[in-house]
Amino acid sequence: MHPRIEDYALIGDEQTAALVGADGSVDWLCLPRFDSPACFAKLLGDEENGHWRIAPAGAERCARRAYRPGTLVLDTEWETDQGSVRVTDLMPQRDRAPDLVRIVEGLGGEVTVRSMLRLRFDYGSITPWTRRADAHRVAVAGPDSTWLRSEPAVRTWGEDFCTHSEFTVTEGEKVAFVLTWHPSHQRRPPLVDPHESLRSSVADWQSWSSRCTYDGPYRDAVLRSLITLKALTYAPTGGIVAAPTTSLPEEPGGVRNWDYRHCWLRDSTLTLGALLAAGYQEEAEAWRDWLLRAVAGDPADLQIMYGLGGERRLPEFEVPWLSGFAESTPVRIGNDAVNQFQLDVYGEVMDTLSLARASGLPVKPQMWAIQGALMDFLRTAWRQPDEGLWEVRGGRRQFVHSKVMTWVAADRAVRTLEKNPELPGDLDGWRALRDEVHREVCEKGYDPKRKTFTQSYGSRELDAALLLIPRVGFLPPDDPRVMGTIDAIRKELSHAGFLRRYTQDETVVDGLPGKEGTFLVCSFWLAHALHATGRTEEARELFERLVGLTNDVGLLAEEYDPVAGRQLGNFPQAFSHIGLVNTALALYGGGEAG
Repeated sequence: MHPRIEDYALIGDEQTAALVGADGSVDWLCLPRFDSPACFAKLLGDEENGHWRIAPAGAERCARRAYRPGTLVLDTEWETDQGSVRVTDLMPQRDRAPDLVRIVEGLGGEVTVRSMLRLRFDYGSITPWTRRADAHRVAVAGPDSTWLRSEPAVRTWGEDFCTHSEFTVTEGEKVAFVLTWHPSHQRRPPLVDPHESLRSSVADWQSWSSRCTYDGPYRDAVLRSLITLKALTYAPTGGIVAAPTTSLPEEPGGVRNWDYRHCWLRDSTLTLGALLAAGYQEEAEAWRDWLLRAVAGDPADLQIMYGLGGERRLPEFEVPWLSGFAESTPVRIGNDAVNQFQLDVYGEVMDTLSLARASGLPVKPQMWAIQGALMDFLRTAWRQPDEGLWEVRGGRRQFVHSKVMTWVAADRAVRTLEKNPELPGDLDGWRALRDEVHREVCEKGYDPKRKTFTQSYGSRELDAALLLIPRVGFLPPDDPRVMGTIDAIRKELSHAGFLRRYTQDETVVDGLPGKEGTFLVCSFWLAHALHATGRTEEARELFERLVGLTNDVGLLAEEYDPVAGRQLGNFPQAFSHIGLVNTALALYGGGEAG
């Protein structure tokens, strides 16, 4: 039986990440970066596409697993007739090279354990050449090279072209493996001590977690979400990937499979607010600085997403040799949505930089100049149709959320000038733009008969992004149009108690066949909106149900199928965890930053 998305746990070193299944198999790992080709791609194919399983002989699924408190160090425990063992998995923060450390410890009895390592570079397509060197196993193919340091004896090759070892552990005995990657043209990096790496990793993560200032209900879930966001951060630049995976399906067997190993601007304000409100100013500043570097240039060229370092070209192609998760094809690398025009990102950038200034982050010299250039572009560009927040591939429309975010851009520019009159800018012109956008949205984007804002001008479809209208200040929470929109979305987009992103029927044109699951961050937005409109008990009940969807180690994917009871989409999803943090802060912690 194919694993479910929620069967996986995450480990990482803030430059890449691996997914470890409940069967003890590392089924996904891209080296050396989040967006590099995978050397373990079983997640999107089968065993022949690369994986590394360590488990007791004959065992299929662990008895229990958990992260060590406040860390990204994973303990997986197994019970057998012969005894019990623990496998500890981690990726220590790297000095030069990425390391995957796996430590097997006997807990009782005497247990036979098997390790099967099958390396397949370039998304499972290339079998490396393997040799022995200095008692290690070295695998090389093209630009990639790995070193396996194994305390038990291993044998390599055989008919299945993989590295095997079988050994026994008794109570208190420990056996360690370290897999290290480096460019094949360079010398082997210094070897790490696996046991010291474990000690230092636990200490480093717990020190970081101790900085969390949130101390309300569901603190464990909030902290796990913050740790996950930290793990999805590319430390050299401060960029945060939407997820460490590609092509995990929004519909099993369907084509809604996308590469999320990039950094989206749509997440920016909500991410910054979560980090600041939880006490992580250093991470917030790094994210803000990444944003400034990424968007620098002609405002007309602003993209909805960028690479880890701010790269602009993210060409999309398909990988035909991978059968896809649960036979969901195509498997895509890169993301053509990078070429879309989305007006909302201008508002999100302006809002983020406004929040950064208001929160006391050090002001960068170029920041206001960039904001001014964005506003100059929006003066005329705001009237254009766009692809919208959700990157629909069915053509451009006059999306209401996009226009609301244009209003946000003008509003934040006006507020910044009012508080900082020494800054240059067209205060009267930006006020006029703000008022004009507001009038048009209320006239063309609102359906008075149904008492709700709609997805686009003149349409009947609804969009969960409209729940953000009171949150960004476009209208107050007690405005009847806001209340009506919340009620309409709750009624029409609800599916078994959770929300879809937008109307999914024959009238909607998103350019894709099939349907998706409920979108988790939208349900968090609903809880937030219910709280803002005085329905706090309903908001908390929804929030509690959402927290209950996390898997056994506290992780959330992008979507959830409430009928099948399974997570869907790329995993773990930053947007979902940002939603969890911000909603908890609103419900129990005094609100978000700014």
